[in-house]
Parts: sequence; structure tokens; C-alpha cells
Amino acid sequence: MTSRSDQELVEDFQRGNEPSFNELVLRYQERLYWVARRFVQDHDNADDVVQDVFCRAYEGLGKFRGESGIYTWLYRITVNLALNAVRRQKVREFFRIDEILDVKDEHGDQPDEHLEKKEQKQLIEQAVAQLPEKQKAVFILRYYDEMPYEEIAKILKTTVGGLKANYFHAVKKVGAYITRAHRTR
Repeated sequence: MTSRSDQELVEDFQRGNEPSFNELVLRYQERLYWVARRFVQDHDNADDVVQDVFCRAYEGLGKFRGESGIYTWLYRITVNLALNAVRRQKVREFFRIDEILDVKDEHGDQPDEHLEKKEQKQLIEQAVAQLPEKQKAVFILRYYDEMPYEEIAKILKTTVGGLKANYFHAVKKVGAYITRAHRTR
């Protein structure tokens, strides 16, 4: 039995033949995994990226016009999602706010640990207070309220790209503020 071309599989899927999509997944999942893995350096994160790629591909394949090959299209999605994953990871590693602000059991902490977390939280709040208005709004909505960019864009009536840039700059400024504060101690 000869295998069907990518174009035939796409056309079959667009006509409602769901198993054609599964063939595309089987054909490209390993190659896309290794593309993602080169970016994220972690098996689980690479798996997550590839899963997201195929979710997006499933949703968008009905509108796929074939201006590029299917692998090129999937590759582009993979790179974009992997870069987003790397950015998110860098932000988390940059200043580990998650650990600082996650004060669930304050009574179980040692007194010095509790005090240190409280000081870190105050430093972050001071840094956020000094941000320009747009950056402050995006930072608060994105980090503290964990809102998706699309929702924030509707609230602030701006573009997702502009929000991402503002959030990135806000994170850098907050991190720099904290670093400076620790150096002066």
C-alpha cells in the first residue's frame, strides 16, 4: 500500500475524514518533537509543545490553503510555541516570583524565612509601583491575575503583541530593581 501525500491527507481531513489528521500526527510528531526539544531542552516541555502544535493544527487545518508544505506550516507553529515556552521559562527563572509570593503556610516557616519572604514581596510591590502605567497594568493582570493576553488586550484595548512587549519590559525592570536592592544590602 502506498502512503498518501501530505496534500491528500490535508484535503481528506478538510472533507471531514478525521483519521487523515492522525496520519499527519504520526508522520510528523517525532520530527517536531526534536525541533521543540532543541529549544526547550526538556522532554516534558517538548512533549507539551508538540501537543499544543497538533491542537492548533487541528483547529487551523480546515483553513490551511497549502501556500507552503504542511511540514513547513507545522514547523513554524512548533518554533513559535517553543519560543513562547522558552520565554515563559526565562521569566520564571529570572526572578522566581512564584516561590517568593507563594506564602501558603506562613506559620510553618521559620521566623527568618517568613521575614525574608515578606521583604521580597515588599520589594516586588515597590518595583511594580515604579513601572510605567501600561507596564504596571499588564504585569498585574498577567502575573497576579494570570489572565491570558487576549483577555488583557480586550480590557486595555490594545494589541496582544504590544502587551507581550510591555510585560517583557516590566519583568526585566522588576528583576533589575530586585537585583539592585539585593546588591545594596
